[in-house]
Parts: sequence; C-alpha cells; structure tokens
Amino acid sequence: MLTMAYDENLAQRVREIMAAEEAVTERKMFGGLAFMLAGNMACGILGEKLMLRLGPDGAETALASKHVRPMDFTGRPMKGMVFVAPAGVKGAALRRWVAEAIAFASGLPPKGGTPTRAFDRDR
Repeated sequence: MLTMAYDENLAQRVREIMAAEEAVTERKMFGGLAFMLAGNMACGILGEKLMLRLGPDGAETALASKHVRPMDFTGRPMKGMVFVAPAGVKGAALRRWVAEAIAFASGLPPKGGTPTRAFDRDR
C-alpha cells in the first residue's frame, strides 16, 4: 500500500492561505512538502503535521501552545522550527500559524536558486 508523504488536504489549505503572498514556491523537502517565500522555507507538511519555521524566539513561544512540539524528525531538534499536530491546525488556527511563519520568512533576505515548482495561484 502506498502512503502519502504529506496530507494533501492540509497542503491545499496552506496554499489557499499563502495565495496572497508574492514569490511563493513549493519544494519537496524533509520527505514532505515545503512552502517557500523568496527561497526561504516558511512552513510545510510532513505526514499529517504542519512544520513551521518561526526562528528561535517564535519557536520557543509556540512550544507553550497545545499540540506543538520541537521539529525533531532527525532525532535532534531543529533550531527555530516546530511541528503542530493535526488537532492544532483546525479552523482558524491554521491561518494563525501560517501567518506567523510568513512573518518570520518575510524578514529573511531572499535566496537565489531555481524552485522545483512554482506556486500555482489559480488552483
């Protein structure tokens, strides 16, 4: 039986939230799907979990929230990144989490390189 590397329904919800942003691309990363802003990862999906890049301070604050844990799929926590369990992205919560990741990634200098897939705003 084949399994998805990421939850496509969650990916579509994130696409809808990110549609208003400029320079958004999608890239296969960490065995899932990452959403990039000007070449910097903002958020993504691994299995059914939402990945967020919030920076060290933002991640520390987020860890106080229910359903949030350090992003540690390699066995070591990744600095400034967290996972949010499916129960933590219901309703308006997803929009809030993605907005925090967008705010952090938007403050980073743009990166060069060729995206693996341009974001399709007309989906």
